[in-house]
Amino acid sequence: MNAAIAKQSDCYTIEDIYNLPDGQRAELIDGELYMMAAPGRIHQRIVMELSFRIRDHIGRNGGDCEVYPAPFAVFLDENNDIYVEPDISVICGKNKLTDEGCKGAPDWIIEIVSPSSRAMDYNKKLFKYRTAGVREYWIVDLMKQLIMVYNFEHDTFEEYSFSDKVKAGIYEDFEIDFSGISIE
Repeated sequence: MNAAIAKQSDCYTIEDIYNLPDGQRAELIDGELYMMAAPGRIHQRIVMELSFRIRDHIGRNGGDCEVYPAPFAVFLDENNDIYVEPDISVICGKNKLTDEGCKGAPDWIIEIVSPSSRAMDYNKKLFKYRTAGVREYWIVDLMKQLIMVYNFEHDTFEEYSFSDKVKAGIYEDFEIDFSGISIE
């Protein structure tokens, strides 16, 4: 369930995120809490495959970016009003990393669409990520068998299938061959 939960009187704050019961995950956007369901097996397989391939590329090329799969806290604004847990966050500015997570926009975010997250990933998060300064945003949609690539730096959008090689915009020499990723 990824439905918004609104308080009766006030907006939710980061303190409400910190006060959730153990094991309960939510995101905070514009004063609303969005409860998060546990991801499925295929979802997690794709997160791990993509994270590994990105991390492997960074390591082989002596890069200094870091890859963090969810759950990983991302505070998109300095007031901690927007707290999200992208499926994959790639952060190239070490000054953004703290023990709590990432303070500011990651350079590259990948969201794997779940039935409960569809509207969030395609709409609300797309707008928030772009506004916050994320350089590149991928939406990987298992149901549609599509990868939507938003390169906010160059104001471009491209759509790929699961049989395509998808080039990363933040790295000139890196692409992911989705035909080699098992989705069964």
